[in-house]
Formats: sequence, C-alpha cells, structure tokens
Amino acid sequence: MGLLQSITASEFWQKHIYLNFIAEDRWKYLTDGLQNTILITIGALVIGIALGAMVAVVRVTHDKAGKPGIGLGLVNLVCKVYLTVIRGTPVVVQLLIMWFVVFASAKSDQKLMVAIIAFGINSGAYVAEIFRSGIMSVDPGQMEAGRSLGLSYGQVMLRVIMPQAVKNILPTLINEFIALVKETAVAGYIALGDLTRGGDQIRSQTWDAFPPLLAVAAIYLVVVMLLEKLGRTVERRLAQSDRS
Repeated sequence: MGLLQSITASEFWQKHIYLNFIAEDRWKYLTDGLQNTILITIGALVIGIALGAMVAVVRVTHDKAGKPGIGLGLVNLVCKVYLTVIRGTPVVVQLLIMWFVVFASAKSDQKLMVAIIAFGINSGAYVAEIFRSGIMSVDPGQMEAGRSLGLSYGQVMLRVIMPQAVKNILPTLINEFIALVKETAVAGYIALGDLTRGGDQIRSQTWDAFPPLLAVAAIYLVVVMLLEKLGRTVERRLAQSDRS
C-alpha cells in the first residue's frame, strides 16, 4: 500500500511538472520573466541612485545653508514634494499612472522602459533618504578641510563627502536593491511579462496554480538569498577595512 501511494504521488508530480514546465516549453515564461525582472531592477536601481543622490545633495545643502537663496529653496521644495508624494503612495498606483497617463501614447513594446522609469522614480525617493543619512554621517570638518584647500563646494561633495557616504550606506543600498527586486512583482499590472506574470501565464494555460506559483516563489527566494549573501560579504569587507 505504501509503495502504491509512493508511485501514485511520483506520477502525480511528474504529470504536473511536465504539464506546467516542459509541455510547450512553458518554462520559458519563467526564464523570460526573470530576465525582464532583472532588467527592470537594474535599470530602476541606476535611475534611483542617480536621482536619489541629487535629491539628497539638494536637501543637505539647503539644511546646512544659513540663508538659502530663493532658487535653492524652490528646488528643495520640489524635492520635498517629490519625497512626500512618492513615499506616500503605492508603487503599483505610480506604475499605472506612468503607463496609462504619463506615457499614454507609448507603444506596447515600450512597457519595459516605462516600468524601469516608474520603479526608478519610486526607488529614488527611498535612496535619497539613504544618501542623506550617509552624507550627514560624515564629519562636517571634512567639508571645511576641503574648502580650505581651495576646492569648491561641488568638488568637496563629489570627491570627499560622497565616497565616504557611499561606504557608510552600501549595505543599506543593497537592502534597497533586494526590496526593489520584490517590488517589481507588480509589473504585470501593465501586462509586462515579468517573473510573476510568467507564472500566472502558466497557471492560466494549465489551470494548475500551485506548481508555477511555487516555482516563482522559489526563484525570488534564490535571488534574494544571493543578494543577502552579497550584502553580508560587503558588510564584512567594510568592517575589515575599517579595522585596518
């Protein structure tokens, strides 16, 4: 009886694995979706870091300025509104607005670009606060020392302050990278073939939800675990460099 149950269970799983992943090359939905997920994540991270760094510099410069000018005050106000709006609304709503409103005339093959921009703008708001905390953690005397050597404010910020700030916030940036990977799971709301939508497409064809969704969850878990390992490695090396 036990052998019969074992064989039945084995045949059951073979049937479901073949039906969901091997038949009609349905595994390609997952590999193609993973590729799009990685592209969205990397592209959004690049935009987020660039945008976040600029916003952080503006915010820190305004806060440290004794009497900021009208121009700086206006730019700082725009940055504060950006942070408030983006951090206060769901990323899926931002994605839908970006696709159906901002890029309403975009073609269907431009969904990947729109998703990268939407997630990049969202990530930038969180990266900005990460960068701001990193800049604030640097000794203010570094700026004074740089200015005394004849460097401009921008040169000191770029060559002296930012490298130290990046070193301080690198582990936190990796955590943001991990969060961004999981946030891209909502890209399917604009019918973009990301990893999550790939699993849903398999389910819609086979009417078997558990195997494809389990595979999607497993792939996300492996990616996140690899990134967490990378984060621990970076933290360990930074700690070693600080001791040396």
